[in-house]
Amino acid sequence: MAISDAAYLAYGQRLLLSRMRILCENGFFGMLLMHMKYAVDEHLSTACTDGERIVFGAAFLDDLSDRELDFVMMHEILHAALQHCTRGKDLQGFRFNVACDIVVNSIILESHRDDLTKITLRKYGTAMHLAPNGQEGRLYTAEQVYHMLPEKCPEEGWDDHSLWGDGPADEAQKDLWTKRLEDACRAMESRGSGGVPDAIMRVVNALHKGQTDWRRVLREFVQEEVVDYSFLPPDRRRSDSDFFLPDFNEKELLATDVLFMIDTSASMTDAMITAAYSEIKDAIDQFDGKLKGYLGFFDAGVTEPKPFEDEDSFLKIRPKGGGGTSFHAVFDYVREHMLDRPPSTIVILTDGYAIFPEEDAACDIPVLWLLNNEDVTPPWGKIARITLQDA
Repeated sequence: MAISDAAYLAYGQRLLLSRMRILCENGFFGMLLMHMKYAVDEHLSTACTDGERIVFGAAFLDDLSDRELDFVMMHEILHAALQHCTRGKDLQGFRFNVACDIVVNSIILESHRDDLTKITLRKYGTAMHLAPNGQEGRLYTAEQVYHMLPEKCPEEGWDDHSLWGDGPADEAQKDLWTKRLEDACRAMESRGSGGVPDAIMRVVNALHKGQTDWRRVLREFVQEEVVDYSFLPPDRRRSDSDFFLPDFNEKELLATDVLFMIDTSASMTDAMITAAYSEIKDAIDQFDGKLKGYLGFFDAGVTEPKPFEDEDSFLKIRPKGGGGTSFHAVFDYVREHMLDRPPSTIVILTDGYAIFPEEDAACDIPVLWLLNNEDVTPPWGKIARITLQDA
């Protein structure tokens, strides 16, 4: 049955009242909801978002109490703000949907002081909020929860994720929601009222860190051609003195023959691989043309590393892979094909989900493990981490 104009008006008023309640009681969520458009669809069975709109099925909305409606509104806005709508495209759809629901429900639960009645829908019971290991989902990213879930996920979600990916272009939506998330956090801080869930603050803090720490670790590896003080030539500023002062020469950092290997196994999503690319490209910029080497890819085997001299040559190298993961394959390749001119450093960008070889596999070449999570810690080598915006 088509929805009458009067019914549309009543639905609209109810959604705006919900937004007002949330703005008064949970200001952080309310500010994010101010950016959304709202709609009602008689054909939709529950509720959904595409990152621009929150859409309710008419019958579903009729069935919700005000408290349940407020929960659904916060649930959908977190999917948008954490960019779940544009993530997980290479993952099993339903399993990723469940993982996202676990994360957002746990964040909402935290904002209500872990009161389970605040994330309960009468027809669906208490909304799932625990990761498979029994910990709160808010402690992990959606991708991390996804990898904990069994392939045939027994849980059932209640909201509709079919519009995910149908909104604005991925990069445009990503930048927009990153800014909105930061703005909402700053607004809450300026009020001195708190109210920003810890899980959200971790996401925002990771964005502010700029993800450059690993490059500092890389600098410890690379050869520094440095002449700190040299008496030839003397400091010309002191040429009229009775004694010579040494001239200070600025250090020059050279990072050559660095081998970057990006994990392209099935557990690495397109977003993760893109982030790995971006990190290396940014490092080339940061080293101001003095970072040169090779870029290769690996899953169960190795794609032959290609040399790069600058950003242009680096961007011509495209990823290959998609199978299992073997770190042994990387070091086997180096030992068999590169020891006549060994890499000065091996940087492995990975999620770390594989068996680590013994340290002597590296043939005394320094190794930097660059991981995109906090779950895995290699048993040897230098370790640094990058953080995606995922949550």
